[in-house]
Amino acid sequence: MEEAKEAVSKFEDKVRKDLTDFLISKGALDEHVPECPDVEEKWPLIARSYVADGAREFQGYPVVSLGWIMFVGMAMAYYWDTDWEKNASRTDYYTALRDKRGYDQLDETVTQDLLGYSGEGAEKVTDLVAECASRVFSLLNHEHIEPGTEAAFGAWLAALHQLYLAGMAMELNALGYHMTAAQIPSPN
Repeated sequence: MEEAKEAVSKFEDKVRKDLTDFLISKGALDEHVPECPDVEEKWPLIARSYVADGAREFQGYPVVSLGWIMFVGMAMAYYWDTDWEKNASRTDYYTALRDKRGYDQLDETVTQDLLGYSGEGAEKVTDLVAECASRVFSLLNHEHIEPGTEAAFGAWLAALHQLYLAGMAMELNALGYHMTAAQIPSPN
């Protein structure tokens, strides 16, 4: 049991590093990745509501299943930035997004309806999320975990968690939250 937890933790670290390095190389993140504990704390709630849809879709559309949670992370960063006082007590984040246009249109719900991207801007964000999800799917495949096992579920959930956090960080960065060292003048 402990060995399985350690393997999942190592895999999650691998996914985090891969996504961070990739998004930095694409200019979607700064070297110091923005953090938001308020949004991070909502992960268990998001995961509980997403797992049924995500697991069902993973069979036929694994990249979509992985990528859609990244859009949810982006939406959560937006909610935090615009009115967290109002949004913090909600419990329907994922279901409200899904139900607006349906699961298959979650990318458009977030990019167009919520974040206001259109045309080339929406396409660029969607392509970046698709590339992140494809990378993570490849990492999952290279773990050679037996499908349908507890280890496979743990790795998938760890991958979703990191994609959620990457979506959050990417949107925070797009909103102008750049974590750079403060330049404090010396007292002369």
